Amino acid sequence: MTDLESFIVHYGYIGMFIVLILGIVGMPFPDEVLLTYVGYHVSLGNMSLNLAIFIAILGSISGISISYLLGQWLGVPFIKRFGPKLRIKEKQIDWVRNHFNKYGATFLIFGYFIPGIRHVTAYVAGFSKYHYFRFAIFAYIGAIFWASTFIILGNILGDQWEYITTFFSQASKIMWLIILTGVLIIILRKIKRN
Repeated sequence: MTDLESFIVHYGYIGMFIVLILGIVGMPFPDEVLLTYVGYHVSLGNMSLNLAIFIAILGSISGISISYLLGQWLGVPFIKRFGPKLRIKEKQIDWVRNHFNKYGATFLIFGYFIPGIRHVTAYVAGFSKYHYFRFAIFAYIGAIFWASTFIILGNILGDQWEYITTFFSQASKIMWLIILTGVLIIILRKIKRN
């Protein structure tokens, strides 16, 4: 049993809530594995399905809201200060802000399912001055969909819940490949136009 699993066994709903907040803010926790494991405990009768989903959604919403507020608070000045060290230029920041304002809803809803994307979308929304009400609608819908999906999957899979780890690891690699291919195509088209 991993440390994360034993933490959930000992602290139950409160443990899940805390881990989800920290995971979404940026700590390297395997959130999907955690939610599937919670679903497994639901299948054993150790946890309530409705309460587990409710607490998971609450933890996800809290985590992504904190990330949004950090993005607003740290904002562009933080990126301008530390960006050059990471080779991030002001032109790139403007590009990200413009594209986020166009496609932010999609990133906020479906970004939960892609590790890495989930962790940055709220920060980007915050420093892009994406309106909080719009952010909340899309991010919270994403939280409901994401948390429910993995807890229900764990409940259905029962003692086979660990298969989701292998599947999700492969699926996220494929998603990253698709995203990187899309970005490369956009860059190549811009180069061709110029």
